[in-house]
Amino acid sequence: MASPVTLDVSDLAGRHVTVAGLGVSGVPAARALRGLGAAVTVVNGVDGERQRAEAAELEALGVTVRLGDGDTLPQGTDLIVTTPGWKPSSPLFQAAAQAGMPVWGDVELAWRLRGADAPPWLAVTGTNGKTTTVRMLAAILEAAGLRTAAVGNIGVSLLDVVLGEEPYDVLAVELSSYQLHWAPSLRAHSGAVLNLAPDHLDWHGSMAAYAADKGRIYEGNKVACVYNVADPATEDLVRAADVEEGCRAIGFTLGTPGPSQLGVVENILVDRAFVENRQKQAQELAEVSDVNPPAPHNIANALAAAALARAYGVPPAAVRDGLRAFRPDPHRVEHVAEVAGVAYVDDSKATNTHAAQASLDSFEHIVWIAGGLAKGATFDELVVASAKRLRGVVLIGADRALIRQALARHAADVPVVDLDRTDTGAMAAAVREAARLARPGDTVLLAPACASMDMFVNYNKRGDAFATAVRDLASGRGPDDQ
Repeated sequence: MASPVTLDVSDLAGRHVTVAGLGVSGVPAARALRGLGAAVTVVNGVDGERQRAEAAELEALGVTVRLGDGDTLPQGTDLIVTTPGWKPSSPLFQAAAQAGMPVWGDVELAWRLRGADAPPWLAVTGTNGKTTTVRMLAAILEAAGLRTAAVGNIGVSLLDVVLGEEPYDVLAVELSSYQLHWAPSLRAHSGAVLNLAPDHLDWHGSMAAYAADKGRIYEGNKVACVYNVADPATEDLVRAADVEEGCRAIGFTLGTPGPSQLGVVENILVDRAFVENRQKQAQELAEVSDVNPPAPHNIANALAAAALARAYGVPPAAVRDGLRAFRPDPHRVEHVAEVAGVAYVDDSKATNTHAAQASLDSFEHIVWIAGGLAKGATFDELVVASAKRLRGVVLIGADRALIRQALARHAADVPVVDLDRTDTGAMAAAVREAARLARPGDTVLLAPACASMDMFVNYNKRGDAFATAVRDLASGRGPDDQ
């Protein structure tokens, strides 16, 4: 194996750089590298209509694009810049390791390209809640009169922001474990890990590796490392981090906060971290009713966002005003309708057991619609924790048997409907079955605890199908009515 090569962005003119992947991250990376004078080749395993359109755009700039081959390292490559989804075990990276070649992620490239007067990054990661927390944070920063944007894994390329002309005071940055894995130089102003639960273990190889990549968000933090008091693993990551002198560990909790924590007292979000006398004082920030929706996991998101904003010096009133202004994205504990006294809630974004647990904890009596692609997950703990809340369960999707077996072991008295169908009418059937099981005062909750790709293009389409079925139910129309 060759000795590692050291490169910086100032060295890239005339170098041969391979970009792994197209899409939201790869296209901006290729454009940026070409602008630096690099000879750029993009490799992408998929060769489809969208990829060909993106390839044509890049080829007009002098970029070479190879579609249908993502495994072979182009000859003469000096550096690989990868988009987030590519596994470290990919043949491309194995070849790079043998050659001692550096691999940067798109976030690493953006970090290295930012200018001397670049805005600081307030960074968020975690298994669940990242996008909501980052958007809450951006709303709070905007309420403080700051020029900001919610960027990163949220769907807005950091490269486009870093290289754009828009002047920002501070950035609210969502980072996935994939992005953090390939971003060794990142040094945020302050960072937060919201929670840790098994996810993407096929990519990382183990829970320890997954947690370690999440923990990279704390490296080099300047002001605050924000952790979840209810999730000790997040605090362990703070202890392991190498931070700047004076950087503080700041906890958030749904209970009464201790010193250097934010928490909840009598339905008030309070700050005992960024006050003059944190031993004796607490600063009111907002009311629980200012959080939309005021579900426990979303209150935790709001506290984490508030902690990062307060670390940046945002005044208390801006926390309240930002949370009041915030509107959640679709398919995140979204109330669709009430029909015959039963509430119908779309949390299609709950694509793993940790997210589903947070959703189930938000309601008292539930008819649960669940199932899809399990991604290696098990469901016993989820069922044990939620059994007393379940009025009934409707199962859909490829791996529904895993949930059915967990229900048989731990909630055998709960009625279960197992829908053995994957056609376009399956969700409408699931909603009708859920309505049959529900009583006035119950909540029919779509919180699948699974990915959607067995039946739907993505979780958005799954949530849309649920909402359409609920509205048809409310109007008295059947799925085939025109």
